[in-house]
Amino acid sequence: LKRIIGSHFANYREAWEANRLIAKGKIHPTLSKTYRLEETGQAAHDVHRNLHQGKVGVLALAPEEGLGVRDREMRAKHIDAINRFRMPAN
Repeated sequence: LKRIIGSHFANYREAWEANRLIAKGKIHPTLSKTYRLEETGQAAHDVHRNLHQGKVGVLALAPEEGLGVRDREMRAKHIDAINRFRMPAN
């Protein structure tokens, strides 16, 4: 692995504002690829070898994507933007 550096996203005000913009559908969190927990090693390998584009995620407590979605109508409205950087499944 390259290295993991601890950092923080923002102060409380900035985090609140980012969450507000996400809730309004103004900005969209995007991942280029997600991995199942069993694929964590592959995720680390892909990041180490620069085989990824953008952000990657590991599903730690969820068997599949989308389980944390509370507003399905808003997600459907913005799904193209959310998936804009998705890599095709292998």
